[in-house]
Amino acid sequence: MGLRQELVSEVDAIFDTEFKERDGRKVPEPEDVKLGNDAVKLDGTVLYADLADSTGLVKKYYWWFAAEVYKAYLICSCKIIRRNNGGITAFDGDRVMAVYIGDWAETDAARTGLQINYAVNEIINPKIKTRFTSDFELKHAVGIDRSSLHAVRTGIRGSNDLVWVGMAANIAAKLCGFRDGCATNMTEDVYKNCDKSVIYGGLRQQHMWTSKYWRDQGKTVYQSSWQWEP
Repeated sequence: MGLRQELVSEVDAIFDTEFKERDGRKVPEPEDVKLGNDAVKLDGTVLYADLADSTGLVKKYYWWFAAEVYKAYLICSCKIIRRNNGGITAFDGDRVMAVYIGDWAETDAARTGLQINYAVNEIINPKIKTRFTSDFELKHAVGIDRSSLHAVRTGIRGSNDLVWVGMAANIAAKLCGFRDGCATNMTEDVYKNCDKSVIYGGLRQQHMWTSKYWRDQGKTVYQSSWQWEP
């Protein structure tokens, strides 16, 4: 069979076969979902942690310096995600995606964002300044949204992964594009379901979030520059 005919057969199989949907009780691993038209449905909170201006980092600095910055940011982010009950679902260059489920999903995700901001400001950037004579300062953003999600396994045998279909995955990724000094950004749907412990902080229990209207999506977004020691 030639490659063209093989591709036609694969596409026919995808579009001519109905999806089998089942409810998920945990964040699935790739092996939990079949390569065919199989989907796991769950209500989840999606978090993206994204390093800012990675193109400029690679362009202006030595490759090994960029690699160390990537590794430091992603390792800190992943450990904080795991500590806050998140499931790491994907890496995309300089960013990581996580899914949280359960009654405390939004609270856990918001805490994750604040703690990643602490790691950037109080651990990674100070180390860069003491280790190198460089004016580089790592900047980043975290985006958080919630919705119904479907986990679908895609790719070919030996090279495949899960893709997450749902508005939260798209909106959380777009929220990482907010670069106005507030590192953690979440939709109103997330904010309304957060425990007060991640809404108010400091000795005087100050409100840690400001709101703005996101005209492109017709949503209210809550943003914070606060940080939380892990």
